[in-house]
Amino acid sequence: MQVLGRLLLFLTLICAGSHAHRIINGKLAPEDSMQFMVSVQSKTYHVCGGFLIKEDFVVTAAHCDVNLTHVILGEHNLKNRNAKKININNKYKHSSTVSHDIMLIKLDSGAPIGNNIQTIPLAEKNMNLEDNQECFVAGWGKTEKSNFVVDDLRVVNVSIINQKVCKHNWTHLPNNVICAGGFSTDKGFCQGDSGGPLVCNGKAVGIVSFNKKENCIYPNVPNVYTDVRGYVDWIKDNLKKGMSPIYWG
Repeated sequence: MQVLGRLLLFLTLICAGSHAHRIINGKLAPEDSMQFMVSVQSKTYHVCGGFLIKEDFVVTAAHCDVNLTHVILGEHNLKNRNAKKININNKYKHSSTVSHDIMLIKLDSGAPIGNNIQTIPLAEKNMNLEDNQECFVAGWGKTEKSNFVVDDLRVVNVSIINQKVCKHNWTHLPNNVICAGGFSTDKGFCQGDSGGPLVCNGKAVGIVSFNKKENCIYPNVPNVYTDVRGYVDWIKDNLKKGMSPIYWG
């Protein structure tokens, strides 16, 4: 695995977890949708979500770097034998800093882009998000009816929360984050969904990062995502450099 920039978020009493985040009050994702979704795995189990941005690069959360070995893509059901398994390149270096919860994973080989495997475009740096704008988040995490991660991809609509409101409800909120879901709603993510994308207007705008530890039904604070818009140049630079170990900062 070559991880081009590993950036960790260390926050007390806050955790997306190594088996991070579940979809709360969502529904099964349609079979012909969200072909960019990736299950990032360690040996035989799901660790986090992620999303394909190039045939050989996946974006996920930095805190998901827990003995990762491969990714699964091309199927909403992780047990389906038609799902494509691609190993993560194991020749990598990494660096970590506080509060930038984003990781770029290099795959051993390119994913076969086609009907059931697609990439998702990144949000532009200047893409505008409006308060209460409806977006969605998807993942294989736990549900309100399960204490275990699920086999079938689930999705839920969430609304963008005003940044001032979010900062007021979080004592320590990092820079470059987006808040959506949780708070005064009954929808959002929880353990098992970390690393998955927040999608607005068909583009990956955020990365599932953290909520209030283990409190998913439902926290009195907003869900927090890494803001992809703040890392677009960093991502594109690393894609151009391919296997070169380029660090954040």
